[in-house]
Amino acid sequence: MTPAVIQLAAEAAERQSAEVTEVGARVAWVVGLVVFIAFVYWLMRQGWKWRGALQSDLPELPTTPDGLPAHRLALTGRYHGSTTAGQWLDRIVAHGLGVRSRVELTLTDAGLDVVRPGAGDFFVPAAQLRGARLDKGIAGKVLTEGGLLVVTWAHGDKLIDSGFRSDRAAEHAAWVEAINLMNPSITTEGAER
Repeated sequence: MTPAVIQLAAEAAERQSAEVTEVGARVAWVVGLVVFIAFVYWLMRQGWKWRGALQSDLPELPTTPDGLPAHRLALTGRYHGSTTAGQWLDRIVAHGLGVRSRVELTLTDAGLDVVRPGAGDFFVPAAQLRGARLDKGIAGKVLTEGGLLVVTWAHGDKLIDSGFRSDRAAEHAAWVEAINLMNPSITTEGAER
């Protein structure tokens, strides 16, 4: 090989080689990122626990009584959470009401039975039901207009909105009508916001 060829080969090798990355610096960035993400999740968990402590005055949820009458309506779908009535972003987390889950709803003359596999079940007596409406969102979930069944009920001294979505959304209108007919003080104008 001639010296000119050797020089050309050396220049070509210099142009093609990339800078060597320091492994230590890269590992430090990755570890820093993982620590930051863990810290953010820890803060979110602390916020959830703090919200639960603020709502600790909410009484225990009623359980399903024995010998319920025949059901009027039943549906399966998703439970998306509960909020303070009229404040769709004020999520209630006490007693597991903030946990999303599958749901089996049953409406009887005695009230609304909410069965949530993997989360706490509860029962809303008919006297506590205040109404139902179709809405588009509740804390953490936004759907198309009318895509969410929102049931308003009283618990202790608090009015609560609970959001449900049926596997068959066409069922929602029948639920709104049936729940609103259970409480004669509700008018159809009050059910639609």
